[in-house]
Amino acid sequence: MQHIYLDHAATSPMHPDVVERMLPYMTEIFGNPSSIHYFGRKSRHAVDEARQSIADSIHAKPNEIVFTSGGTEADNLAIMGTAFAMQGKGKHIITSAIEHHAVLHTCEHLEKQGYTVTYLPVNEDGLISVSDVEAALTPETILVTIMFGNNEVGALQPIKEIGELLQDHQAVFHTDAVQAYGLVDIDVNEYKVDLLSVSAHKINGPKGTGFLFMREGNKVAPLLFGGEQEKKRRAGTENVAGIVGLQAAAQLAKRTISEKNSLYQEFKQTFVSVLNEHDVSFAVNGDLSKSLPHVLNIYFPGTNVESMLVNLDLAGIAASSGSACTAGSIDPSHVLVAMYGKDSDRIASSIRFSFGLGNTIEDIRAAALETAKIVKRLTN
Repeated sequence: MQHIYLDHAATSPMHPDVVERMLPYMTEIFGNPSSIHYFGRKSRHAVDEARQSIADSIHAKPNEIVFTSGGTEADNLAIMGTAFAMQGKGKHIITSAIEHHAVLHTCEHLEKQGYTVTYLPVNEDGLISVSDVEAALTPETILVTIMFGNNEVGALQPIKEIGELLQDHQAVFHTDAVQAYGLVDIDVNEYKVDLLSVSAHKINGPKGTGFLFMREGNKVAPLLFGGEQEKKRRAGTENVAGIVGLQAAAQLAKRTISEKNSLYQEFKQTFVSVLNEHDVSFAVNGDLSKSLPHVLNIYFPGTNVESMLVNLDLAGIAASSGSACTAGSIDPSHVLVAMYGKDSDRIASSIRFSFGLGNTIEDIRAAALETAKIVKRLTN
């Protein structure tokens, strides 16, 4: 049976070139980057090169890149680090109702510490309103954290407009760009963001590695204590192999942005066309014209998300509900609840297909055809 992986928004396969670049740093170049001898200097050189390369990819300075264990740590460091560093200026945070749980759960934790959080609503396309951000701002607001592109429906938020809005306000602007980085050209100066989170495993790099862009001059309190790595902003011996892998993946992603955007848009159109050809009842969640190129979230009326996922898996297709799956039960998607309301049928009947490395147009046609068969079987 052919297996087709359409869950790249969850994690992506490592690119062979990334693996090849990492291998020497797991064998002969093993030194601690903080050591001053030859072995340590070799590792330090690799980390410094990666920092420069990754900074260049978002038009930042090398000293503005802090390597982390991934997107979750980067989000936590950005949000809690800013909250602790700026609590003397206020304790109000603004975010959206559709953020990744790495953001939402961090905000909820801060609420227990005496901070106030405003969770902005979204419309049926999954988009927040800039005027809502403006209306929510107070003299006590110290942080606005809005994701660049949503991981479930792909909605691209008005990051540039929010950045402009905050220029005359004390609030620091953070964006979780885990899904967008490598698929959208990001210039941190153009978008006027102060903090930006990225994870390697979403761009065909290794798991357990990421970075936080931290604009020079911003105060962010560290969450980890120990050595003086990352200019005392993130203690712990650097994951040199992971950082080299992140650099390689970032370089590959940067070179292929245009090609991937065109290809994934074609994948979306093909998938939808096949469903239409087979008279399947469906609706796309969100606005395809304002979404990430690799995410396609579809509502199939009359189906059940658990049955759909099991049947897709049996047919060799890996997809997702876009929400947390724990102990065999699928929690309602907080993103779809925010977009359509808690009583909407879409919450229990929507599937996320996400595209990436290794997928072909033939894969997409085959997956769409199997999906059509399954939907008809479950609804007849």
